Amino acid sequence: MGALLARNAFLNLASQAVPILVGVLAIPYIIHGLGVDRFGLLSLAWVILGYFTLFDLGLGRATTKFVAEALASGNQNRVPVIVWSSVTAQAILGGLAVLVLITLTPLLVERVLNIPKELVSEARSIFFTLAFSIPMVLMAGSFSGLLEAGQRFDLVNAVRVPLNLSSFLLPALGVWLGWGLPAVVLLLVVLRGLSLLAFYGLGARTFPEIRTRPRLDSAQLRSLLGFGGWVTVTSIVGPLLVYLDRFMIGALRSTAALGYYTAPYEMVTRLWIIPSSLMSTVFPAFNSLKRQGEWERLERLAARSVRLLLLVMAPLAAIIVAYASEILRLWLGAEFAQEGTMVLQLLAAAVLVNSLAQVPFNLLQALGRPDLAAKFHLAELVAYIPLVWVLVKTWGINGAALAWAIRVIADTLVLFLAASRFSPTLPRALFKEKVPHLLVAAILLGALALALPVGMRAFPLFVLWVPAAWMVSRSLPGGRRLLGLKGFSAKE
Repeated sequence: MGALLARNAFLNLASQAVPILVGVLAIPYIIHGLGVDRFGLLSLAWVILGYFTLFDLGLGRATTKFVAEALASGNQNRVPVIVWSSVTAQAILGGLAVLVLITLTPLLVERVLNIPKELVSEARSIFFTLAFSIPMVLMAGSFSGLLEAGQRFDLVNAVRVPLNLSSFLLPALGVWLGWGLPAVVLLLVVLRGLSLLAFYGLGARTFPEIRTRPRLDSAQLRSLLGFGGWVTVTSIVGPLLVYLDRFMIGALRSTAALGYYTAPYEMVTRLWIIPSSLMSTVFPAFNSLKRQGEWERLERLAARSVRLLLLVMAPLAAIIVAYASEILRLWLGAEFAQEGTMVLQLLAAAVLVNSLAQVPFNLLQALGRPDLAAKFHLAELVAYIPLVWVLVKTWGINGAALAWAIRVIADTLVLFLAASRFSPTLPRALFKEKVPHLLVAAILLGALALALPVGMRAFPLFVLWVPAAWMVSRSLPGGRRLLGLKGFSAKE
């Protein structure tokens, strides 16, 4: 399965890179056409839509886990029961989410968020429209989880690519045609509905046994919720931890400040496509290996995933840190460079650290301990709320970026410690894969990149990182060896 995992990870990465490139080109045009305030409003709409998927209750993730385990044990007749129990529950939960968002919208746009008075009516219309996309997003998550469990990421990406492209192309098209934001958001919601139909059609083609009458099996639902309950806590707290900085900026500063923060944030966090591309393919493999009792191969896969992420992410983060001002000036202009350089630098370093955390996070869920990450996030939230409030009030958007960086570093350390407790030989696997050596090299790379003059900041990448990466990876020339799963059958 090593070659299959490598292929799927590459497919995920390539399919997500295209929308990002389109976004890099489209965002300056969208900002110019909408203005900073309306762009901040559009970013809030994305946040609202993302956060209300917490009504998923972990069922999408649970679907992937239980279907992968059923396929690994040859119990394929359980697949329809798992999928339709999840989808039916998602439809019910999505309906509740619609009611909640519609009820909260007046409070959000009139009192909580610092939205200019002339945009309040527009914001209300946007949030009402977005509410009706939530059930479709939740149900689509169960069908895409089915395809992910079967390692059919080619089909998943065939739907996700145009959907992700639309997030940038439709606002750009709206600016060009002179549409208002409500019309653009309405089209985005329509596309969510089309993506749900596409995911179902592809799932039914791959697993014809799901072409049965939808029904909710109470016993299966209890199993799904037993795993998904703690995933739900993460789904509730996780987005709040991710988006709290932007809500604080909107409440304590202004929508203009939110625009200056959101643009570099959206750019640098797009690097998450790399860990997400890898871990979305590795998570079903974690579950299969755990089901089969292949603990040594499971830990080796986890360690090599960390190493691969370091090899790829560290030089990208170092380049962004070194040339943050130049990147923003070239992309969005001198004003954004002046306001957002430190934001971009702090967030780039934090994204690198957070990428590594995806490995122990997914490993703990595969080992049946999603509760640990959820408990950690609850504890982090208690400390993070006052931290981000104080830092935003004191240093504005730079304080928001600093608070976010502090949180993700603490989160990563705790997750690795927890994973090492439940997988005691994981630290040895990490040392065997030279992960500590790469960490030291990454720290030196970032320090040198900042210390040198602008014209020489690319120098450490070639004199330090390239030799280090070559020394670590010279014995792993192929995708099978890289993932450490040669000989692992896709049907096991």
